[in-house]
Amino acid sequence: MDKTSTRNFEYEITPPQGFVRINFPEIWRYRELLYVFAWRDIKVRYKQTLVGIAWAVFQPLMTMIIFSVFFGRLAKVPSDGTPYPIFVYSGLLLWNYFSTALTSASNCLVENESIVKKVYFPRLILPVATAVTPTIDFFFALLVFFGLAIFYKFPPSALGLVMLPVLLLVSLVAASGLGLALAALNAKYRDVRYILPFFIQILLFVTPVIYPVGLIPERWRFLMFFNPMAGVISFARNTLLGTGAPDWRGLMISAGASLLFLFVGLMYFRRTERFLADVL
Repeated sequence: MDKTSTRNFEYEITPPQGFVRINFPEIWRYRELLYVFAWRDIKVRYKQTLVGIAWAVFQPLMTMIIFSVFFGRLAKVPSDGTPYPIFVYSGLLLWNYFSTALTSASNCLVENESIVKKVYFPRLILPVATAVTPTIDFFFALLVFFGLAIFYKFPPSALGLVMLPVLLLVSLVAASGLGLALAALNAKYRDVRYILPFFIQILLFVTPVIYPVGLIPERWRFLMFFNPMAGVISFARNTLLGTGAPDWRGLMISAGASLLFLFVGLMYFRRTERFLADVL
């Protein structure tokens, strides 16, 4: 009688080392799921609200009024020769998108804990879908900006309108990159969701939303543009309102910083992706 020998094999699962590949073909196969998540977030966001999509207009409009009273009228913050309400609204337009997208992406894994634990799909889809969703708010808020431009007689330039999708894309890249890293951290350390609002509040004041870039000394200004939203908001304001020449250098620095954040966020998220179901 032949005896069959058996061998015992031991396997060790370790985190990926070195450069982590992104499985783009797999993400493409699940592209419809990205649409499902994005559409679900839109419906949940406005389903049980009293005024629905009007919140997308109400929030930046009320913020503009409050900032105009305290910073424009009382603190006398300069506005590059433009009425302060439209000056600050042009900054809030892209800032509100960025802050909403960053917050949503950072909390997406915790809020979808049950799905992440039970069903397999590329986890990368969740933060990307939640970062894309606030573009709906952006387009409704943009309609208000056009109304303010007509009221204050500051028609947007053709360059500003052409570059607006590019500026929105840079904002999306920045929010996605930071959101990916914070989503992975938030899954392991729940303190992140409590620290994040404070971090965004601080970031608001180091971004030229309520004040012009000209207040920063020229020799230090390039450092500010490593904040991705600084170059985006400055360029949008200069081209949409005509407050100065387009700062291509600042925009390129901010776009480069956005890509760097996206790369770092992707690498960190991919390194921790296989452990997410265990730590949630």
